[in-house]
Amino acid sequence: MIDSFLLMTALAGIGVALAAAPLGCFVVWRRMAYFGDATAHAALLGVALALALNLSVFVGVVCLTLVMALAVTSLTSRGYAMDTLLGVMAHSALALGLVAVSFIQGVRIDLMAYLFGDILAVGTTDLLVIWGGAIAVIVLLTWRWSALLTSTLNVDLAKASGIDPKREELILTVALAITIAVAIKVIGVLLIASMLIIPAASARQLASTPERMAFTAAALGCVSVVSGILASFTFDTPTGPTIVCAAALLFCLANIAALFRRAA
Repeated sequence: MIDSFLLMTALAGIGVALAAAPLGCFVVWRRMAYFGDATAHAALLGVALALALNLSVFVGVVCLTLVMALAVTSLTSRGYAMDTLLGVMAHSALALGLVAVSFIQGVRIDLMAYLFGDILAVGTTDLLVIWGGAIAVIVLLTWRWSALLTSTLNVDLAKASGIDPKREELILTVALAITIAVAIKVIGVLLIASMLIIPAASARQLASTPERMAFTAAALGCVSVVSGILASFTFDTPTGPTIVCAAALLFCLANIAALFRRAA
């Protein structure tokens, strides 16, 4: 019983890691860390609206994160400073979500589960949604890999190659929205960005090509999940934050390994 329970938990976390880590490489390359954080904060408002309208939480989160991302992109093109705009919208969306949740009647809501994740409560349906979303993101990134990479490296080169950078940015935004929607159950609104950024930042120290960085990030993400779950059971700590701590430890080890490699 314990073994099947651990297996279900690990599969949920690995599904999120396989989608989030490669996507996180583009977040790191494009310096979109705060953008990912801002869209993740909008997820709580999506949860509130989904519960109020009796919709799937997955659908609500995807819709709100897409709206948030498109709004940020649109306002930035009109001259607003990106960092200021993200700061305003991220915290406003989180606050609105918390307020909106308090108005919902007749529904029992565990805010801590949405804020920090509740991977131990993942059921079969949740697992299917997580892996369905993860596969969709992986297929999307694989399909558009070359175009996404070209538009990330150089916008002018992308245009000269017949690639529309705006379209690739939209594809990346859709993938980000799906990843946030599937990750909210596992890692929570406040910690989703960590699974995007930390494995990718760790892999950057160890890989020499973009493809290797993506595969290394996915591997490190999976190791973080499994070791975090085991540590959580061993020391009786919150699972989501423990997974992030494991990822942070791997980041430190990756940087130490990179220092020794340069010294050699």
